[in-house]
Amino acid sequence: MRSGHSIGAPMFVQVSAQGAYAYDERGRRYIDYIMGYGPLLFGHTHPALVTDLDTLAANGWMWGTTHPEEIRLAERIRGYLPAMERMRFATTGTEAVMGAIRVARASTRRSTIVKFAGNYHGHSDLALFDAGASAHTDDAGRSGIPLGVTQDVIVARYNDLEDLDAKIRGRESDIAAILVEPIVGNMGYVTPIPGFLAGLRERADRFGALLMFDEVITWLRLGLHGASALVGVRPDLVTVGKILGGGAPIAAFGGRAEIMAELAPDGRVFTGGTHAGNPFAVGMAHRVLDLLESHPQYYSQMERLATQLADGIRALFAERGLRYAVVQHASIVDFKFREGEPNRNFDDALRADKQLYRRYYEAMLARGILLPPSQNEVMFLSVAHARGDVEATLVAIGESLDEIFTNERATL
Repeated sequence: MRSGHSIGAPMFVQVSAQGAYAYDERGRRYIDYIMGYGPLLFGHTHPALVTDLDTLAANGWMWGTTHPEEIRLAERIRGYLPAMERMRFATTGTEAVMGAIRVARASTRRSTIVKFAGNYHGHSDLALFDAGASAHTDDAGRSGIPLGVTQDVIVARYNDLEDLDAKIRGRESDIAAILVEPIVGNMGYVTPIPGFLAGLRERADRFGALLMFDEVITWLRLGLHGASALVGVRPDLVTVGKILGGGAPIAAFGGRAEIMAELAPDGRVFTGGTHAGNPFAVGMAHRVLDLLESHPQYYSQMERLATQLADGIRALFAERGLRYAVVQHASIVDFKFREGEPNRNFDDALRADKQLYRRYYEAMLARGILLPPSQNEVMFLSVAHARGDVEATLVAIGESLDEIFTNERATL
């Protein structure tokens, strides 16, 4: 995706960043709405995160042993995500999901994993089927995914319990876990319809399977208690990732104590990682939590800016008679070039006009606005963004819309 190939756009090469801004090789400044694809809540190079890094590295940044700050971090996370009664650290969200799946399979003594089209859970073989983001897995064999893996995964439509029931019929006793983004950020921003997640919880209980929430995007981005608290459904396993370290490579998976007891040394499940829980990344994670706990106003600050941006986009669409739905939640803003209601599943996302997005992306880039080079992604705001950035962005959006639709009419 970074190459821009998925939308036929040129690759953006970045050489530095500061606050809400990214800089290219010519030194030109861009208002950045990628924000590392979510984890940069405070923007780039926030002083509280980048000052005095020598202190974090003074005793080494990778030991290969457990340390007190790792244990303290786990306790802090559990305070906000009580479903993570026990946890293990990893380096990336991909690794965290892989570890959680292995534990779920050992706990249930089953192999099949249910996931949902458009949900992205990293780049392991099983996770990539019909994934969101810019994963290309329409041909598993050509994607390097063994045929045997396809037999252990069921992909259902998000927000559609009837489709789920049809897909799993006859295989209920084979299901180890139902894996889901409780609120999705990889096929645009998609919220669960009433009853969907509760329906997953009920089915997992009825089948003797586990319910696993992937909160790699949503935890901390949607508040200290994440999506789990917002949706009112308690999972058995949870994965969290890069946002924990403010972009530093750290992740974790955890869940009920009896499930996590399957892990070695108590159980027979091995997951490892030389860099997992390393003192440098753990120290960065403590800084992130310290900053959020000492500045609770940050969330309302980001939401005000996101609301301003979303309302402004809606007004621009209304002025031009465009019937695109704008969605906004906390510090996330999103719209797709598809008329009608907001996305509810991956089928909706696939109907968006990729060519219009390509033209829009390039028009915005020319005006100094850096967007994700994929229509499956969303716009992330940060503490570093200011009202003036949003105002400049809205001017650029208006001009870009006029440009691409003038060209569109000219080609008809």
